[in-house]
Order: sequence, then structure tokens, then C-alpha cells
Amino acid sequence: MRQAQDGSRRPDEETALLAESPERKPVKTPTPLPKLQIFILLLMQLAEPITSQCIYPFINQLVRELDITGGDEKKVGYYAGMIESLFFATEAMFIMQWSRLSDRIGRKPVLLTGVGGLCVSMIFFGLSKTFISLVLSRCVVGMLNGNIGVIKSMMAELTDSTNLAQGFALMPVMWSLGATVGPLIGGQLAKPADRWPTVFSHPFWQIYPYFLPCAASALFSATIFIIGLLFLRETVPKKSSRKTVRFLDDYRTPKPSTTPVCALLTRPVLWSIANYAALAFLEIAYRAIQPLFFSTPIALGGLGLPPSTIGGILGSFGIMDGVFQALFFAKFVERWGQKRVFLLGMSMFIPLFLLYPIVNVLAKANGMSCLVWALIVLQLALLVIMDMAYGCCFMFVTSAAPSRRALGATNGIAQLAASVVRAIGPAGSTSLFALSLDRNWLGGYGVYAIFTALSCAFMLFSLPLPQRGWRDDDDEL
Repeated sequence: MRQAQDGSRRPDEETALLAESPERKPVKTPTPLPKLQIFILLLMQLAEPITSQCIYPFINQLVRELDITGGDEKKVGYYAGMIESLFFATEAMFIMQWSRLSDRIGRKPVLLTGVGGLCVSMIFFGLSKTFISLVLSRCVVGMLNGNIGVIKSMMAELTDSTNLAQGFALMPVMWSLGATVGPLIGGQLAKPADRWPTVFSHPFWQIYPYFLPCAASALFSATIFIIGLLFLRETVPKKSSRKTVRFLDDYRTPKPSTTPVCALLTRPVLWSIANYAALAFLEIAYRAIQPLFFSTPIALGGLGLPPSTIGGILGSFGIMDGVFQALFFAKFVERWGQKRVFLLGMSMFIPLFLLYPIVNVLAKANGMSCLVWALIVLQLALLVIMDMAYGCCFMFVTSAAPSRRALGATNGIAQLAASVVRAIGPAGSTSLFALSLDRNWLGGYGVYAIFTALSCAFMLFSLPLPQRGWRDDDDEL
């Protein structure tokens, strides 16, 4: 902030995008959301969870069948986690470039590139028969996909302070819908030759038993690509093509077209990103362990469930989460503020990780009893509450942006941080799962003690966050 001649404070690059007004402004009537554009934007977001999570029900079985582990059941977690991490590792390498590019050429072409990359990658994944081909297909989709940061920027540009919570509340809903449809596709369409032998009798389906779910998710991405190409409108204003008179000083002191990265790293941005990264790390670690826990035999610390059942469980969470976020998230934020809702969500990781060993102990004692299934449902309910933290994080990051022209770059930095920890999370958590079993840490449950401790520690990151965002009016800089 700089001091003006009249004593007032003028905004600069250190000022949060939605800077707080010195006087309390009257409550505004919410602006109607641009429904068509937001609907198309959310459809483009939906493609990512469908394509990423459709592999979860069968990825561990695929690793076993390709004989990547050499028959060692305890090593499945290492390789499955590595495959899941590769998408985020390559995304971390390119996400910032895509976000800054969207500030220059527009959001639409970047979004279309990402959706197209999802389609191509899933086709290659379904045709993969070696570990190397699986790795390459996941790397391609991560390299081409910079969508989520750009989608957040576009959502902020389509909304204002009166309907920002409503807009961002829809993003977890679409992710939940994808988390429902994706695992259902992966679980129900895997190995179609075994499930529907009269329809899928061609030898192709025996050679490529997981191509059908991959092709279904790729078809969805292709459909979204066409819809976005035809109907999505650009939100970044185009530069004027008219010729203008330029003076000598214009050539001597060229103006940068983008905000320098160092100018983006203000205190609000850094704390918002730190909390987003902590949330993303714990969430991706939990989600990587979840299908591994479900598929691992009971004697080795899991539940020994088949891919179809795993897909049904993961799909059930998506339904519960989508309904809950749509009905209650905006109301909770309006009543209690972003910080309290965020803390509530983060605190759910403690019982979420602690329930894993309890469920396994009960399964070892009594098999898949009603109590075991009740605790699985309880885990899903706690996961729904946890998911509210994401909507709050999106709002913190958006309101912390130094300026409107830096919105894409700010979301790009946030997504870069999230991609880095998400690259570490799956491989780290599944490796700890395998190590806990192999070295018998705390009876094989050491991984859950580690992540419970991390959950407690990461909650300290939220202390500097404001109660209701870095601010909530629409001052243009």
C-alpha cells in the first residue's frame, strides 16, 4: 500500500484483490450467476475427476495382472502410488506456464487443450500393457492439463463478491459428481468380457480388459471439448487491434504484460497457498490409501474387496458429497465464515485416518460385518464434511490475488503447490502403507499414526487466515 497526498492509502501490488473497505458497506443483493457459462465451465471441470478417478477401482488389480511386482503382493502399493503420482508430478512442471499463458491468450484455448489431453491420455492408458506405457500416458495428461487453476480464475471472473460463495460452492459439487461417475465407470466397466461375455466376446476385450472404462471417460472428455469449443465465451478481454500513435518513451520503457512472480508472493497469497497445499496433501494421501486399503486382503491390513464394490463405495461418496455441498456449503460460509468452515474440514482428517486400523481390526475379528460397513459409511460422511475445506481454500486464494490481471498467475502458483504435494502424496502414502506392512510398524498400522500426526500439525497453518477471506468487496485495481 502507498500513501497518497491526501493521506489515504492507495492500492498497489501488495493489496489483496478484494481489499477491505475502511467503512462497513451495506449488504448487497446477490448478483444472478451467468448460468450457461458457469454450467459449461463446470462441465470442463467435471472431465478431470472422471478421467483421474475411473482408474482407482482397478489400478491395483492392473498392477497385479501386469506382473509389475513380480508376484509380491506387498509391493502393489509402491507401483500403484507411483502411477497415481505421475499425473500431478508432470502437472506441477507445466501448471504455472498454462496459467500465465491463459492471462495472455485467454482461458478458453488453455481449457480446450487440457480437456483434449485428458481424452488422448485415457485412450493410451486403456491400451497400455507395460509399466512404461502406463507411466507415459499419465505423464502426457499431466503435461497438457492446466485446467483447474484456469477454471478457478474464470469462475472468479464470472462472479463478484455477492455470489462468489455460490459459484465456488458448485466446484466441489462437480468434483463430487466426477468422484461418483468416475469410480462407477471404472468399477462397473472393467473386464467386460467376464461380466458380459455374450456382448464382449471379441478377443480384444480379453487382451485389453480395462480399455472400456478408459474409452468411456475419453468419450466424455471429447464431448465436453466440443461443447466448450462451440459455446464457452472468453473472459479475458482481447487487446485492441487498432493502430495507435506511439511516442518515443513508449519504446524506451516497455511495460510488462504480466505481473512478476515476486510481486504475487504477498502475505495473503503465501498463507492461502500454504493451507491449500496442506489440504491437498492430506486429501490425496487419504484417497490413494483408500482403494489400496479396500483391495488389500484382510490379513494384510485391508478389506479384500473386488473392483466393482470399490467403485460403488467411491461412487456413493460422490453422491453424498455433491448433495451436501450444493445444499449447505454457501450457508455454512455465510453463517460461520470461511476460516471456521475450513478448520472444521481440516479437523476431519484425524478421525478419517484413525478409522482405517479400527475397521481392519474389526474385519479380522468378525469379517465384513454390519459394524464394518457402518464405519465405512461413517468415513464417507466425515469425508463429505472435510470437502468443504476446498471451497474455502478457493475463496481464500482468489481474494488474496494482488490484482485482477494477476488472477490467473495467482491461481497457477496455488495449483503448482497443490500439484507438487499431490505428486508426493500418493507415492508417499502408499509406500508408507507397504512399509508399515513389510516392517510391521505399530502392527502394520504405522502409516495411519504418521498421517494423524501430520493432520494435527497442518491445522496450525490456518492461524493467520482471516475469518471471512482477505476481503469481500469488488474494488478494481
